[in-house]
Amino acid sequence: MTAATAALTAALLTPSGAQAAPEVRESKPVYSYGDAIRESVWVDTGLDGDGDGRTDRVAADIVRPRETAANGRKIPVIMDASPYYACCGRGNEGQRKTYDADGNPVQFPLFYDNYFVPRGYAFVAVDLAGTSRSDGCDDVGGRSDVRSAKAVVDWLNGRARGYTSRTGSDRARATTWSTGKVGMIGKSWDGTVANGVAATGVEGLETIVPIGAISSWYDYFHSQGAPLYDANPSWLSDYVNSPEAKARCGAVQDRITAATPYSGDWTRAWSERNHVPDAGKVKASVFVVHGRQDLNVRANHFGQWWDALAAHGVERKIWLSQTGHVDPFDFRRADWVPTLHRWFDHYLLGYDNGIDREPMADIERAPDRWTTDRVWPPRPTEPTTLRPGAGAAPGVGTLGRTPAAPGTTETFTDDPSLGETDWATRIDEGTPAKAGFVTRPLTRDLRISGSSKVTVTATPTTTTAHLTAVLVDLGPDTIRDYAAAGEGITTLTERSCWGASTGGDSACFKETKARTADVDFTIVSRGWADLGTWADPGKERPLTPGRAYTLTLDLAATDHVVPAGHRLALIVGGTDKDLLDPPSTRPTLTLDLARTAAKLALVGGADAFARATADTGDAAGADRAAGTDGGRPGGSAGGALTGVGHPRSGHPIPGGAR
Repeated sequence: MTAATAALTAALLTPSGAQAAPEVRESKPVYSYGDAIRESVWVDTGLDGDGDGRTDRVAADIVRPRETAANGRKIPVIMDASPYYACCGRGNEGQRKTYDADGNPVQFPLFYDNYFVPRGYAFVAVDLAGTSRSDGCDDVGGRSDVRSAKAVVDWLNGRARGYTSRTGSDRARATTWSTGKVGMIGKSWDGTVANGVAATGVEGLETIVPIGAISSWYDYFHSQGAPLYDANPSWLSDYVNSPEAKARCGAVQDRITAATPYSGDWTRAWSERNHVPDAGKVKASVFVVHGRQDLNVRANHFGQWWDALAAHGVERKIWLSQTGHVDPFDFRRADWVPTLHRWFDHYLLGYDNGIDREPMADIERAPDRWTTDRVWPPRPTEPTTLRPGAGAAPGVGTLGRTPAAPGTTETFTDDPSLGETDWATRIDEGTPAKAGFVTRPLTRDLRISGSSKVTVTATPTTTTAHLTAVLVDLGPDTIRDYAAAGEGITTLTERSCWGASTGGDSACFKETKARTADVDFTIVSRGWADLGTWADPGKERPLTPGRAYTLTLDLAATDHVVPAGHRLALIVGGTDKDLLDPPSTRPTLTLDLARTAAKLALVGGADAFARATADTGDAAGADRAAGTDGGRPGGSAGGALTGVGHPRSGHPIPGGAR
């Protein structure tokens, strides 16, 4: 059908006197990807991170339509700044950049170039300082990382110098083809850089799309003083640095090690790597994507960033999946690509396509089943205090609105061989490694949405102690199997194509499907802390055995509906196996229940909790509805996740933060 015929048909089908709906503008794939200009530029960062006496230049590989260059039309830029283009690869298939014999770029990882260049965008892939073909040293989230990408934004706007080679003096200018409007995107470390650049308030950065991204590097390696994984970032710089950088960047790695102590004490280096306080400088819109079960870049990262952006009125949107550390291209591809297309069309081309007026949040409730919210967290969401109480047996307590009587206690002993799934599996047993508190079976759905806190008053028997607080939905369900390989997805052999291809850069990627597990409980949210930070979250102090300490743990942001018939549990334990490094001692901790409470972000607040826990007068019937017997989880204890350790590939390396 020709354009003229289509217009005539539309006119004939429009009722007399009515006006046809205005056409929504959308960028179309009208430019040749095969004939696109592919070039490399080295941009001066103004830093000398490797101390060689000259300022560092970072490599920016560019692909852009030849037709727009020929007719003088300026175009916007989609940019992914990454340390992974040479060492580790990007995406589910680990793609790396490739070059021809003359050093010109051939393959750009992921689909952004294939899809958007034919639609009139340029795509720019930036190697962070010290990585791939860039000068300098990577400093793991510090000034070098942020300046690497910000300098390219500045160059695209005519504020920084670019060169046609790494060492030459021939200038490269972007203002002849770039509108100066930039959208940054990336998963994990790449998205973290986008957060950091946005937090500088740089002009020209119109939007960012951080996927599973860090908002504060301290919170990647520590949680309120408690060490997570190898709790010092210096090894990461060695991991991503190019061979040339490794030979000259030892002093930088030594400085990182000295400035970020394993103790978890807050230092100036952590402040430099914390973007949350600078949310007020953000001028870009922000499209956050995160897995609620991401145990690599944990959900507290998007939660604190989102809350700070909201406090400053930053325009924003969010997708929350049931996956672990997975890109939306691999868990919701058919919806993700057109949504991202409309997002960039609106913020980089200025098209009024309505995406800014659509629901703010998309939440995955079950594998491949999504709901939306006009605003997030939804209104009214209110912090609601729930209190633990003593139960019929030691270690098996209640959770409700009534404070425990003064002097009521529960005791547990840290056992680093056990973790949250072990504790949840035996929630109704008085096991020595945890204290558990459980509501009665719910008579209505209860929704937790946003960030929550747990305040604990504990008396340790040793000079060091770690604490873990976990919220658990007790009841049968089918979820994405985030603890398995793939973190909630299975990669298939079939491929689907998203954009145009060349012989060296295919637009076709392996399809995926949800990998699911049948479970008897679902971990809703977690928080960890070193009790030694009770007086100052930035400094750990030795504890006095026998003395009571009060500390508040931040629980990771989430959005979860506990269905009617299920129970909600709060578990307090010590070391969370595979997620938290153990302390130097094995303390026994006594909880003062009268001074311990959870403040949960409940939709509907205290009234919603009261309705959901109203006595039906038929406890046995409620137990049957929950699939339980006498309050104990039914079926095989823990379902498919019982006894499964969470993946400790939590570092930003292959299988981790890529």
